[in-house]
Amino acid sequence: MRDFLVNRRGRLTPEDVGIPHYGRRRTPGLRREEVAFLAGVSASWYQWLEQGRNITVSPQVLDAIAKVLRLDQAERTYLYVQAGLNPPLPLSLEPLKVDVMLAHLTENNLPYPAFVFDPYWNLVTANQATYDILGYRKTDRNSLVTFFTSAELRSRVLNWGELAPRIVAQYRYGMATRPGDLGYEIVVGELVENSVEFAELWLRHDVQAEGVNVKVVDHPNLGVLHFDVTRMRIPQFPDLLIVLYNPRLEQETGVDTRGILRSAYA
Repeated sequence: MRDFLVNRRGRLTPEDVGIPHYGRRRTPGLRREEVAFLAGVSASWYQWLEQGRNITVSPQVLDAIAKVLRLDQAERTYLYVQAGLNPPLPLSLEPLKVDVMLAHLTENNLPYPAFVFDPYWNLVTANQATYDILGYRKTDRNSLVTFFTSAELRSRVLNWGELAPRIVAQYRYGMATRPGDLGYEIVVGELVENSVEFAELWLRHDVQAEGVNVKVVDHPNLGVLHFDVTRMRIPQFPDLLIVLYNPRLEQETGVDTRGILRSAYA
């Protein structure tokens, strides 16, 4: 592990990764502190990784390090094995086509909201109805954080109090499938610090498998809208989830959500 990481960071220069530097360096390549900074981990943790110490290593962090060191697919797999993890799924060699495919999936759900998120519920892509109808902002990065901290979204979701415990339990379920994954801990830590409601619900330790959530949205211009919220996994990209908002039947709700949105986006 040490020899491999030292060798790979020795092949890069500060200019390669956009770090300005002044004067000559005693040794070529990137410093440990620079790799750690770019990968979003502490310098001491990265040093322990290079030393092969018995520390918790997550796929997310290894992928961040692999990206900084510009490892190819074979080198990334080798890094996983050296860290004691199962070999990772291959990264797409055509990221632009993946982005286009995901955008098509969400756009095809218009005029109803749809978005894609990763295992930590970070938003990967979203259609325009997600912002127009639900109140998401273009700067929002994590669906769970937005649900608990956005005053705009909370004001629109009439059954927010009913959904909150279910959503937290579903997030804990996802977290349980990837023990020790730092990505979940970062999201939970941010929410515990910034949302009293989330902190209280998290202490319940409730766990619930993914399922269909019913969401009632009070739009400032369109009125009350009723949705079934479903999630679909993509076989080619098992870490990604498509979240689709489908209008509930008018005979069940007394509201023609489908007709209202089709007229609005006509």
